[in-house]
Amino acid sequence: MPVFVYRARDKHGSLFTGTIETSGRDAVASQLDHLGYHPVSIQEERPGLEASEFFRWFTRVSPQDLIVFSRQLATLISAGLPFMTSFDALIEQTQNPRLKAVITQVRKDVEGGSSFSDALAKHPTVFNNLYVSMIHAGETGGVLDEILQRLATLAEHEAETRARIKAATRYPKIVIGALAIAFIVLLQFVVPKFAALYANFKAQLPLPTRILIGINHAFQSYWWLVLAIIIFVFFAARTYVRTEAGRLRWDGIKIKLPVFGPIFLKTALSRFARIFGTLTRSGLSILQTLEIVSQTVGNTVISRVVDNIRDNARQGRGIVQPMQVSRIFPPVVIQMVAIGEQTGKMEEMLMKVSDYYDQEVEYSIRNLSTSLEPLLLAVIGGVVLFLALAIFMPWWNLINVFKGGGG
Repeated sequence: MPVFVYRARDKHGSLFTGTIETSGRDAVASQLDHLGYHPVSIQEERPGLEASEFFRWFTRVSPQDLIVFSRQLATLISAGLPFMTSFDALIEQTQNPRLKAVITQVRKDVEGGSSFSDALAKHPTVFNNLYVSMIHAGETGGVLDEILQRLATLAEHEAETRARIKAATRYPKIVIGALAIAFIVLLQFVVPKFAALYANFKAQLPLPTRILIGINHAFQSYWWLVLAIIIFVFFAARTYVRTEAGRLRWDGIKIKLPVFGPIFLKTALSRFARIFGTLTRSGLSILQTLEIVSQTVGNTVISRVVDNIRDNARQGRGIVQPMQVSRIFPPVVIQMVAIGEQTGKMEEMLMKVSDYYDQEVEYSIRNLSTSLEPLLLAVIGGVVLFLALAIFMPWWNLINVFKGGGG
């Protein structure tokens, strides 16, 4: 389909330029008229391979891009604009080149007769299963604008949690980075001088210094082998984690890590409750909801628990028993879910569970620096002690060597 470059004026006389991909000039003029613009010129863009076209598929669609897309589309639909007109406006306003191309293709598919959710499902790297499923529920229930708002709220909540964790771990990252730089400088410039000095005497370097010199020699002489081993271990670990068994083991390790483990667990459980509650409110069946939650909760260990809950629900039993057996959920959460199941207010109770975990995560993040201090001090103290011994012990030994030589 050809691309047309247009120049148009609004009702106030302001000039705007842009591009629209459509069937012909008349279609461009019609779309501009729907948007309230008066076309000044419409010209077909000559096809050619531009750098932006080549690199646009390497551009990442960030959570913030999806939040803005969801909010804008919800606002346009709520305002009563036709669906296609809303998409035309989004295509014009979207700055991310990859998302713009995806939205353009989605518009084509919808115009060709596909449902909105089916069109989104063709782009799984941009719109995940949770997004597509909730859009499908919104289409079915006629509450698409409300669903889009909920999706944006959910994405904002998760982005805020990630930002808080990054902010809380910034100081430890800086300290560890500075320590690593100091270690490399000593290893590269200071320790080798001791080796050269000791070579003139019949004396043995202290063990810490010999270890540092050995590390330096390994990196100097076999850097290519060290680099190859690091790359191999990295890709082997990543490949293993992508397998079902590897993912299960890694997710199990993550929630048991000191300091960070409880945060990972509470964040995953908050996501479980929030998605479960949101999908329940959207009108999906309990089995569909649990299937989507299992795929989007973000932790394989909890996904297994959700699968057990779904099996119980399929057999007509409640969801409380598998939650108790899993020993992941605390008693207060199980009690709240049981009350929701008995009273028919599951959605409300799940949102309260999510709020409970959000408060726990916020408290843990606020105290993250305090919790990391003992571990950080132990690491720094151990490295500094090792470096101090490696640096100063040779000087003490040299004094003894000189005394012996003088005698």
